[in-house]
Amino acid sequence: MTDKSFTTTITVDQTPEEVFAAINNVGGWWFGHIEGETTNQGDQFTYRFKEFHSSTQKITESVPGKKVVWHVVDSQLNFVKDKTEWTGTDIIFDIAKKGDKTELRFTHEGLEPAFECYEGCAGAWSGIVSSNLRKLIAGGNA
Repeated sequence: MTDKSFTTTITVDQTPEEVFAAINNVGGWWFGHIEGETTNQGDQFTYRFKEFHSSTQKITESVPGKKVVWHVVDSQLNFVKDKTEWTGTDIIFDIAKKGDKTELRFTHEGLEPAFECYEGCAGAWSGIVSSNLRKLIAGGNA
C-alpha cells in the first residue's frame, strides 16, 4: 500500500465474521445497481449509479473474517475528464479483532490525491463506509 490511496477506518461491536458477511452483501450498503455475484474469490460484479458511475470489480482475495479485495477491472466515471481513473485500482477491506470490538480498515488503493475524482470519491467512500456499511454490519438497514 502506498500513500497514493484513500483509507478510512471504523470500529464496530460485531464479530469479524459479521463484518465479512456485511461487506459481501454489496447491494445492502453500496447503493446503486449491482449485477453479478459478490461473495466469493473469483466473482465479478458491476456497480452502476445512475449515469454517473459504472465500474466492474473482480474479487481477487476473500479470507473469511479477515480480508476482501476487489480489483477494479473497468470504470466509467462520467463526472471527471479521465473516466477510467478507477481502472486498475484495488478496493481493500481489512478486518481485525481489537479487544472486544472489530476494526474495519477500508482502503481504495490507487485512488490518488492527484485524481480529479479524489475529493468527491474520498468523501463518498467515507460516508458509505461510516454510515451505510456500519448500519448493515450492526444488523440494520443501510
